[in-house]
Parts: sequence; structure tokens; C-alpha cells
Amino acid sequence: MKSRCSWSATDPLYKKYHDREWGVPLHDDRKLFEFLILEGVQAGLSWLTILKKRQNYRKAFDNFDPYKIAGYDARKVGELLSNEGIVRNKLKINAAIQNAISFLAVQREFGSFNIYIWRFVGGVTKKNKWKTLEEIPAQTPESAAMSADLKKRGFKFVGPTICYAFMQATGLVNDHVVDCFRYKEV
Repeated sequence: MKSRCSWSATDPLYKKYHDREWGVPLHDDRKLFEFLILEGVQAGLSWLTILKKRQNYRKAFDNFDPYKIAGYDARKVGELLSNEGIVRNKLKINAAIQNAISFLAVQREFGSFNIYIWRFVGGVTKKNKWKTLEEIPAQTPESAAMSADLKKRGFKFVGPTICYAFMQATGLVNDHVVDCFRYKEV
């Protein structure tokens, strides 16, 4: 029996996500954009709720193509607000559009979002050594710096806690507990 982070035992979808994705370093701009949007959508909700809707989000948001999302108009926003497969929150939908615009601006400035976002951890995964889930912080100085810089660039739903969840999901930090089998793998 493999030892896992205890949060992953609550649902089979969590277990699959934990074992295959969570904490794996991502360097693909589109995947980074997807996680940034989904983490923002999660605000006030559980990650499991968002995981269950992720395929619906991919379909509704053109597979997270930032060029397409940046061009969404009022008609498309109305379509998204009537889509029962996603979280129908106008502020979060409008934030996704604004974030696509800001994301594209960051790509132009830095050459890629990957280059920009990994600067907050010095270009390498920060490997923590937590023994229990209770030790893991909700935010860190790095996530606060990321949040402040993203906000300065026009991003929405990117507070320090959301940024830390993004950092965990995309492998900027390794927050698997040390006795989890994934700790050494990622």
C-alpha cells in the first residue's frame, strides 16, 4: 500500500489527480494558464468541485486558448453564464477573460508565461519537507509576491492563497508530505 498525502484519500478523482498531476513541474504555457484560471474559479469552492467540472471548462473555454478567451464578447459571456457544466459566476468568467489578456501581455514581455512565473521560485521547484498536512501554509512570501505582481499586471482572482494553490498544483513547490510516495517522484 502506497503512502499518500491524506487529502487524496477522500475521493477517487482526488487520488488520480494526486498520483498523476499535483506537484508535477509544469512548463507548458497553456497548461499553466489552465491552472491559473481553474485555481481562480476555485475561490470559495472545493478543488474537487472544480476537478469534476474540468472537462466542461476545457470545452466551454476553448481548451484554455488564451487568444480565443481574450476575444470573448458579451454573447460568449452570456453563453458561459448559461452553461450548467461550469461555475456560473460572472465575476469569475470576466476574470478569465481579463486574465487571458494579461497572460498574453506577459508572454509578449517575457517570451513565455513559463519564464515569468518560474522566476518566483528562482527557476527550480522549491522542495518543502512537511511531515503533516497541518504544517503546509496557505500562503508564503513567494505566493504573496506572485499575487502582487500578477495584480499589478491586471490579473484577477490571484490572491496569495490562490497563488500558493497554483504553485502547489504546477510544481513550483513540492508540498507532498515527506512520507508520500510522490514526494521523491516529483
